[in-house]
Amino acid sequence: MKRAAFRLQPVLELRRTEERTAAVASAQAARAAAEAHELATRYETSLADARLPGSMTPGAFVAAMTLLRTAAPDASEARAMATASAEAAELVRAQWTAAAQRTKGLERLRERHQQAQRAAEDAAEERAVDDLVTGRAGRGAVADDGEVPWTD
Repeated sequence: MKRAAFRLQPVLELRRTEERTAAVASAQAARAAAEAHELATRYETSLADARLPGSMTPGAFVAAMTLLRTAAPDASEARAMATASAEAAELVRAQWTAAAQRTKGLERLRERHQQAQRAAEDAAEERAVDDLVTGRAGRGAVADDGEVPWTD
């Protein structure tokens, strides 16, 4: 019995490729989000740990205050970037999940196709065995001269 090919196999391969691509993109986005979070945490920690010495010249005090004042928006901007990066990573992960679900659906169809083929093959084999056992395989055979044999 000739096996029928799964007609959606090219689509399944395409979906698998899309899923792998989405997985790589998700990993990259997660890594970028983690790096942005780490950078924002470093900015915030360095800003929180900044202490002014007890005695300094007025010029050094103004310079230190200016530095702290410019560092605060940098830390805030870094945290905003980390949040945006985390949200983008979540969207990319959702796309990966959707691609995996589409692939899984086609894989289930392929499994059903293979099960149907196995069932058809099993049924054909069972019919052939039944024919052999009951002796129907030789019945109805016509001799070369066109006569039907009177014995089986």
